[in-house]
Amino acid sequence: MKEEKKNAIMNCSTFDELLDEEYGKMGTPDRMKFEAEAEAFCLAETLKEQRRLAGLTQQELADKIGTKKSYISKLENGHADVQLSIFAGLGKRVSVAIL
Repeated sequence: MKEEKKNAIMNCSTFDELLDEEYGKMGTPDRMKFEAEAEAFCLAETLKEQRRLAGLTQQELADKIGTKKSYISKLENGHADVQLSIFAGLGKRVSVAIL
């Protein structure tokens, strides 16, 4: 890491400043990519946690919603886009907010 960038990061006092320094300001391509990847990661972790709390294996959840275990695995590992209907198989409702 360049010394100048390292110093800039070390001088950040908020998480938003750190993100701005590392990925650019909101709306820039690098920041948008980071935000999308972070959201996908959070959603995948939420799915994994909810499946485990429901006491279901990946295969059981797949059977319940009519898909394959490999799809559930891909979702939980962030390698596929989530179809929100999957949460219905866990008895959960999904609310979407456009900010």
